[in-house]
Amino acid sequence: MASVTAAAYLSRRRKQLFASPLLRALSTSAAQTDSKPPLPQIPPFDYTPQRYDGPLADEVLAKRKKFLNPALFLYYKKHVNIVEGKMQYLFDESGRRYLDAFAGIVTVSCGHCHPHVVDAVVRQTKLLQHATTIYLHHAIADYAEALVAKMPGNLKVVYFVNSGSEANDMAMLMARLYTGNYDILALRNAYHGLSAATMGLTAHSTWKHNVPQGFGVHHVLNPNPYRGPFGADGTKYADDVTNVIESSTPGKVAGFFAETIQGVGGAVELAPGYLAPVYDIVRKAGGICISDEVQTGFGRTGTHYWGFETQGVVPDIVTLAKGIGNGVPLAAVVTTPEIASVLARCLHFNTFGGNPVCSAAGHAVLEVLDKEERQKHCAVVGDHLLKRLHALQEKHDIIGDVRGKGLILGIELVSDRTTKTPATVETLQLFESFKDLGVLVGKGGLHGNVFRIKPPMCFTLEDADFLVDVMDHSMSKL
Repeated sequence: MASVTAAAYLSRRRKQLFASPLLRALSTSAAQTDSKPPLPQIPPFDYTPQRYDGPLADEVLAKRKKFLNPALFLYYKKHVNIVEGKMQYLFDESGRRYLDAFAGIVTVSCGHCHPHVVDAVVRQTKLLQHATTIYLHHAIADYAEALVAKMPGNLKVVYFVNSGSEANDMAMLMARLYTGNYDILALRNAYHGLSAATMGLTAHSTWKHNVPQGFGVHHVLNPNPYRGPFGADGTKYADDVTNVIESSTPGKVAGFFAETIQGVGGAVELAPGYLAPVYDIVRKAGGICISDEVQTGFGRTGTHYWGFETQGVVPDIVTLAKGIGNGVPLAAVVTTPEIASVLARCLHFNTFGGNPVCSAAGHAVLEVLDKEERQKHCAVVGDHLLKRLHALQEKHDIIGDVRGKGLILGIELVSDRTTKTPATVETLQLFESFKDLGVLVGKGGLHGNVFRIKPPMCFTLEDADFLVDVMDHSMSKL
């Protein structure tokens, strides 16, 4: 599972392409007969899934409709019954292999069923599954020590919780208690969760119910380089933060929330130079700065371990979830000792926060990412993938924008590049086609016209080529 350099991979691929008499013969024959190009082939993978004897898709769907939350939604017209996963691949009930380019919504960081994480979970489960923090146990303390060692500055205290929504909910509470102020700023197009409080932070009508929400939350202009009024000029968007504080608050705020690359919003990377002046504005107004690293953390950007580092800032609170546990329900709030002290004013308790099994999994994730140099790997593979996607954009007018860093990328589809009209229908058609060819991607953006490419961080250069080849093949048939 060692990382492969781009130079070595490209050299090998060139040799394969130009030194193969069979390939030259096939190419010549295809040109002579004007035959259809062959379908992209998924890269070879030395793994055989177990035989599946469980319920099939129709039976699972029937039970789901009868017994589960009716608000749950499914991808694809013909549903995929996923029964096994290994590293960057998933297998359905028939044993068919799919390239997972969405990682369980950016949650599988190391890879599906990574042996080191699995071993850590099994080992701890056999010893002690649960004890809560009213007793001493080394797993939570060891993991907290390892996690804060990855943080800059004075971000040295951890609260373990169970989900990103819960982490952001706690960050809101801490900001208000610590500053004594109430109003909170967040970005338009943001997604921070669906609890009663975080639904107010979220700025997508798609995820909002018609109930009281967002008390004291004000949404500022989104610094979107593609669709925003100021393009990639982050400082001009920052001026709107000052305006909102002066016009919509008492002049004092509790905090400011931002993802560095908006996830559900469609992999929107904040305009360069935005966060530094905004952090200064917010702190002068008495507030603290919160970075939502639920999707951008743990080296996924390739250039940095945390998303906020790409903008050269250090927040006062960092919220973590998803990839933190490689699929285990785990989340965290990391902050300074001074801010952390506010929750000690009364009793605070979380039944499952810091559970021994979850702590063991989280600690194992950090070890895998370090040992396998996944941040560096994301940079190499992500750079190659971006180059190929930009080339694809030149070929297909339907691609309006390609964006992101490392292995957190977005491809926005438009029916007209001048008006930037969302190509919603075509996005759905391509979405189905990708799946039929063996690639599972995510969708996002307010209009659902953005493909979200956020695979497990073991995604290879060969996988990247297969992904782009599938997209090219499907787009050519629109």
